[in-house]
Amino acid sequence: MKTLGIILVIAGIAMIVIRGFSVQTEKKVVDLGPVEVNKKENKWVGWPTYAGGVVAIVGVVLLIGSNKKNA
Repeated sequence: MKTLGIILVIAGIAMIVIRGFSVQTEKKVVDLGPVEVNKKENKWVGWPTYAGGVVAIVGVVLLIGSNKKNA
């Protein structure tokens, strides 16, 4: 549980700092036999800032809980 807590804390902090990322997709516009026309689009994949905070808090709770069990 301690390892999972550390991973969640790091992931939560990363989610707060990096608010999302862009993904490039290719969409077929026209297909006329041997001739194809494709369009590249950038799509933004993001998450709210509070989601990173929630993930980090859950990680801290797991870390505190695992320390109490070992004590």
